[in-house]
Amino acid sequence: MAGHARRAPAGRRLLDVGGGPGYFAAAFAAVGVDYLGVEPNPDEMHAPGPAPDERPGRFVRASGMALPFADDSVDICLSSNVAEHVPRPWQLGNEMLRVTKPGGMTVLSYTVWLGPFGGHEMGWTHYLGGARAAARYARKHGHPAKNNYGSSLFAVSAADGLDWAASTGALVAAFPRYHPRWAWWTTSVPVLREFLVSNLVLVLQP
Repeated sequence: MAGHARRAPAGRRLLDVGGGPGYFAAAFAAVGVDYLGVEPNPDEMHAPGPAPDERPGRFVRASGMALPFADDSVDICLSSNVAEHVPRPWQLGNEMLRVTKPGGMTVLSYTVWLGPFGGHEMGWTHYLGGARAAARYARKHGHPAKNNYGSSLFAVSAADGLDWAASTGALVAAFPRYHPRWAWWTTSVPVLREFLVSNLVLVLQP
């Protein structure tokens, strides 16, 4: 993605949807990208990360499912590990495509529910079912999980993401985020991909 950003024309702009305090801001600023972060949660916006006076770019508090930006207004739209935390992930995806310029790049990466990290801090108990895992976590710790099933964590499958991406007509690539290239074939195998892909990256070009 950084390579794409370097090759983009002058004045290129990147929108990071659900980017918290701007974890990627410095990296993109280093290659000359105008970084714009969107985060709906004020706690996440001020989470530990780059100090406010050290992070480049601008930040807006807004929902990724209703981005307050015009159509075709950014060169690159990125969302990393956000789709599983919203109730309508493909509305998020559609909004990202809407604001991306024709010929630009939209990258949506999310944690697959049935992968080993689908339960987040609930561990592998999500294989018992989301509601059951959430209740078990609350009993054990005395409070709900930060990523609480049904409110801030949802069961998003690899198949659903691939189906949505294909339906847009804009899909360029789909691959497992943390796997070596030789293991990318797992994305194309139904059922198996739900357990092995772990984190799915969808690259689209409007």
